[in-house]
Amino acid sequence: MKLKTLTVLFIVIGGFTTFSQIAERVPPEYIRTIEFKGTTKLSQLPIIRLGEPLSLSFDALNGDEADFYYTITHCDFDWTPSNLSKNEYLDGYDEIRLYTYENSLNTLQIYSHYTLNIPNNDTRAITKSGNYILTILNDDEEVVFSRKFMVIENLVGVQVAIKRSRDLNYINEKQVVQFTVNSADMQLINPKQTVHTVIMQNSNLKTAITTLKPQYTLGQKLIYRYDQEASFWGGNEFLRFDNKDIRSATNGIRYVELTDIYNNYLFTNAPRRDRPYTYYPDINGNFVVRNIDARNPDIEADYVRMHFSLKYYEELGDKELHIYGNFNNWTIDGTTYLEYDESSDTYVLSRLFKQGFYNYRYVLVDKDGSINQGAVGGDFWQTENEYTVLVYYREQGGRYDRIIGIGQANSTIINNN
Repeated sequence: MKLKTLTVLFIVIGGFTTFSQIAERVPPEYIRTIEFKGTTKLSQLPIIRLGEPLSLSFDALNGDEADFYYTITHCDFDWTPSNLSKNEYLDGYDEIRLYTYENSLNTLQIYSHYTLNIPNNDTRAITKSGNYILTILNDDEEVVFSRKFMVIENLVGVQVAIKRSRDLNYINEKQVVQFTVNSADMQLINPKQTVHTVIMQNSNLKTAITTLKPQYTLGQKLIYRYDQEASFWGGNEFLRFDNKDIRSATNGIRYVELTDIYNNYLFTNAPRRDRPYTYYPDINGNFVVRNIDARNPDIEADYVRMHFSLKYYEELGDKELHIYGNFNNWTIDGTTYLEYDESSDTYVLSRLFKQGFYNYRYVLVDKDGSINQGAVGGDFWQTENEYTVLVYYREQGGRYDRIIGIGQANSTIINNN
């Protein structure tokens, strides 16, 4: 039995059962290249400070020039809607139509490019910190897709250190995140009940660790020095392709073919699990839209049918192979599924991507939706990963969970101490 239809249900509905009560809605196939940014240039999970801007853009490939609307929902730590009313966390209004869109220019694939910037004339400001869900709806008030973001206050300091695992079984494969919350200017009462934390690897909320409590208090500091409880598989550096020039075979692209649109065929990949670790720079699973011949890649970058192939000889059983990355918000679905091609003895996939530079990796997905990121690429303690720690606090009598601090560290400074 094929799992590619079942997997979506587990990831979208069941994959968040330990953390999320409201899952992000996966967009339909005609919605592509969703870029959601705060103040960073890369499209990651936006984490902004109060007063900072937020931007969302996406393409609709159906050519309908349809109307879309947005709503903003404030959530508690566990992603259930908070008790706050809209006017308590928004200065202005939501449920507003997206006014800004442009049609593609000089592209074989026709699409409409929509943009939303916050603040704007209707939604002037977000006034409370915490978790948020931005939802896009159509004319019939049906949810098209949704994305999560966070708004923080800088009230406490968060010092983060990356260590190798102390468990000899995983010392060569795992990275451990240890951190200290310094609340010198803010008294955190009963922190084991009122303070929550989220640890993310490469801004991937789907693999976040959310269950840690402070181990002990030292003055105004909360100390978190867990080992296995705060460990992540190191993974391997992401694979990549760059098709900013869709007519040329460059940077991993074996050859180019023109049918209804351009087709780029990547070189066949092989598993790296049993190979020595080799460093090469990546952008930690992210992507950048670009077209070398265009002034405005938002509407002049074309869509390309990318062809992936992987030699993999281990028995899959009831598991599946997928490509994985932030190009679709770390989602496993039918568009990421590799199927076996008997003629080439490889697992293959063709999928639409907007022109640009993309990171991806191959993963093994079980029938329950669990993802093994190291089964194909391997896990190495040396791998460069970016880690983010968020600190939530609900004071006694408080009505919502505030995000009061953020800390970040890169595993390039990993140590054994």
